[in-house]
Amino acid sequence: MSRHNSVDLDSPDRPFDNIINFRDVGRSINQFCRKEILKEGVFFRSARLDDASERDKRRLAEELHIHTVIDLRSQTEHQMGTRKRRAEIAKSESEQEISESDLTTASVPTNPDEHLLQIPGSERALISLTGKGFERALLSKLDWYTYLKAISLVTTGYRSDAVRLICQTAMVPRGLIGLAQDTLEASKAEVRAVFDILAKEDSYPTLVHCTQGKDRTGLVVLMMLLLAGDAVPTTAIVDDYSRSELELVPELEERMKEIRAIGLGEDYTRCPAGFVTDTTEYLQRFGGVCGYLEKIGVGVEKQEIIRRKFLA
Repeated sequence: MSRHNSVDLDSPDRPFDNIINFRDVGRSINQFCRKEILKEGVFFRSARLDDASERDKRRLAEELHIHTVIDLRSQTEHQMGTRKRRAEIAKSESEQEISESDLTTASVPTNPDEHLLQIPGSERALISLTGKGFERALLSKLDWYTYLKAISLVTTGYRSDAVRLICQTAMVPRGLIGLAQDTLEASKAEVRAVFDILAKEDSYPTLVHCTQGKDRTGLVVLMMLLLAGDAVPTTAIVDDYSRSELELVPELEERMKEIRAIGLGEDYTRCPAGFVTDTTEYLQRFGGVCGYLEKIGVGVEKQEIIRRKFLA
């Protein structure tokens, strides 16, 4: 069957035109373990969907039947996505040599979410794992001078500069593993919102993504896999997480520009070796993933619904 008619997730080339780091988590684990542990076609992960082609959209809607998209990106990332989309539209109009009078009446997008992919028949949840609580946690790590400077930048309309300052000062020293731990501590409400959706019987098939689909997405996927219990070996979880580094290579240059724009370095394009094991160990402070979820308001009944949806 041709790729025009089917999403071949086993294909050596990318299964989508313009969506990278996409995979069926159940299939990823089953293939690594060489046995059926998790249901396939239920829970997917990817990088952002903003540049998806019409064929990509059809595949998501008509072949994978995606019902729910959970977008974990921040307000800043959505603003960057909107600016990028508007720049592409402006460039396209310029290349078509639209006259000056036409430009003054041309349809200029005003919707701040215009970069978001519309998948027919699906629902979208925008849940920033680096939301207000996470931002407050980062601000608490700043010295007074840097803190006041960041607040001043925000209040005077220079939010992007404030984000860059905070990232350089607070995020870089923490690293990706430290930030995963900070997310668990500071973004409990957002994590609960994600798992409340996953605990709904009619939420599936579900696709979760952030910008790269690597770390915030990786954290949610890690917790889902831990929730499945001992059936999923740690080596399989590590393999699934680590795959993102290679999957993201096709757009490494573009993503490096975006990462540098917010003050982060090349380390943020990688998958640190201890991400899975260290984060799993950190969750033991709460009694493991089950204890953590219960503590934040995702009770035993909801956890069992998720487990049933995911386990083969």
